[in-house]
Amino acid sequence: MQLKVQTAPNPNPSLRHQLPYLYLHPFLASVLYFTSNSLSLFLKLLSTMHNPRRRTKILLTLLPISTLLFLLLTSKTPLKKFPDTSQIPHMHVHKHIQLAHSTCQGTLYPDLCVSTLSSFPDLTSKSLPQIISATLNRTMTEIRAASSNCSVIRKKVKKLDPLDKRALEDCVELFDDTVSELKTAVSDLSPNKSTSQHYNDLQTLLSGAMTNQYTCLDGFAYSKRNIRDRIQNRLVNISHHVSNSLAMLKKIPGVNKSETGVFPEYGHVRNGFPTWLSRMDRRLLQTSTDQIKYNLVVAKDGSGNFTTINEAVAAAPNSSATRFVIYIKAGAYYEYVEVVSRQTMLMFVGDGIGKTLIKGNRSVGDGWTTFRSFTVAAVGNGFIAKGITFENYAGPSKHQAVALRSGSDLSAFYQCSFVGYQDTLYVHSLRQFYRECDIYGTVDFVFGNAAVVLQKCNLYARKPNENQRNIYTAQGREDPNQNTGISILNCKVAAAADLIPVQSSFKTYLGRPWREYSRTVFLLSYIGDLVDPAGWLEWSGDFALTTLYYGEYKNRGPGSNTSARVTWAGYRVIKNSTEASQFTVEAFIQGNEWLNSTGVPYYPDLTCNTSTC
Repeated sequence: MQLKVQTAPNPNPSLRHQLPYLYLHPFLASVLYFTSNSLSLFLKLLSTMHNPRRRTKILLTLLPISTLLFLLLTSKTPLKKFPDTSQIPHMHVHKHIQLAHSTCQGTLYPDLCVSTLSSFPDLTSKSLPQIISATLNRTMTEIRAASSNCSVIRKKVKKLDPLDKRALEDCVELFDDTVSELKTAVSDLSPNKSTSQHYNDLQTLLSGAMTNQYTCLDGFAYSKRNIRDRIQNRLVNISHHVSNSLAMLKKIPGVNKSETGVFPEYGHVRNGFPTWLSRMDRRLLQTSTDQIKYNLVVAKDGSGNFTTINEAVAAAPNSSATRFVIYIKAGAYYEYVEVVSRQTMLMFVGDGIGKTLIKGNRSVGDGWTTFRSFTVAAVGNGFIAKGITFENYAGPSKHQAVALRSGSDLSAFYQCSFVGYQDTLYVHSLRQFYRECDIYGTVDFVFGNAAVVLQKCNLYARKPNENQRNIYTAQGREDPNQNTGISILNCKVAAAADLIPVQSSFKTYLGRPWREYSRTVFLLSYIGDLVDPAGWLEWSGDFALTTLYYGEYKNRGPGSNTSARVTWAGYRVIKNSTEASQFTVEAFIQGNEWLNSTGVPYYPDLTCNTSTC
């Protein structure tokens, strides 16, 4: 619909902030102009009349007109809700709206997108990165309002259930993380930086920001109150803003994105490790424990700097640009450890799987949210762990109980084990890498919405409760433009010792779709005979079966036969290495740019031809 705005004289400039709709409704402006002039003439005529009865009759006639004119001129609420274009010159309104529509093409929520962009007075002078930045700044304002709302609810609503209180606390923390991620994204979009070079980082940050909103709402899954209803609309709106920003990001000229591949490109890999691991970090991971130089030592017997891990974490510096290493001597540490967002570049080194153990038993069954049920949580970017067992021993009857939750960007885990039942390893968000790790669980025991590669790991299904099924993965990608997914490469998929004797009594599946665009692949892996011939399981009816991406490529073992697999539209047997290569360390998690620094061995492609294998 084309709008002309030059058919009526300008209203009083002082009223522009009150009457933005005049610029979109020239007929209304003309009526008001005509009415005001007519009223002025009537008043002059009235002053010359000497007949009181006639003057009264005219006044009664003019009163409704005057009232209508007054309401129109003073009302702050337009008759119909249109974008605020009050600061836009008349001749530019059409171009302004047209640009908003063209920029929003391809977004999932175009009405919200157009409404948001149309409200930017200087839209026509902005570049696409600046438009995205303005959208993200608007989003951050809404996030702060949502955070304040959660804090008010927590303080003022009487007799809140403990689970609701914890869920609200989760939301406030997640909102803080979201603001931090969006601030970084806005910085990467600034004119003095190359948006094309930061494209992968931007996708990661926006994908994580969106995931945070869904995680907040997940905390109210078992709520007995209507708290979720009181915050949901705001969070959905925030998620839609971020989704639109992700879609607009793909339009930036020159960005390094894959148009045909399953995943965007994520950089390069060197000597089996993603390059985001620096050479020094890589050396740390490949060096024997007794030769590593530590900043702090934790020992239960008092022979170190501290006897608890939390004391050592509290003593670590904030916002570190260099690696800070905490050596945790052998022993079982019963504590809950969180590496918060300001604690960057932290590394835990233990004495090996089954020797250094961090244990806890929080669970949803005991009143914790899944997000808060962790034994260890890593949020600060660049977290690394080597030679540690992370365990949640709540048991199979306590529902979700997380051993490790990672929302740390560019995090790596080498020769670690993760032991639990339901929801053992929560790969929450951002970019992660796991090498030569053991993961034990029952239901959805590798889950979340990170971009994560598991390389040369062992995934062991344990004996579940009666009438339960084992499911290795539950990936949570919410949006088709998110760069997230679970890639399981050259791993072993098998039964744990407690399941083997009763394996035939329980069905076991490779995964099920937690969210609408769930994405998981098994590549060049050994799949044991415990996996059901169908391979994959529905979440609920036909939910996500056409929008998910589940793939298998050249797996081996008795459970790898794909002839009886599900026939969903979103499932595929990957036929060529080009498609499969989209899920490697090189292509998926930009490994060459960060993994070298960690010292974790890795190989960049589908197969390894070096000594690091």
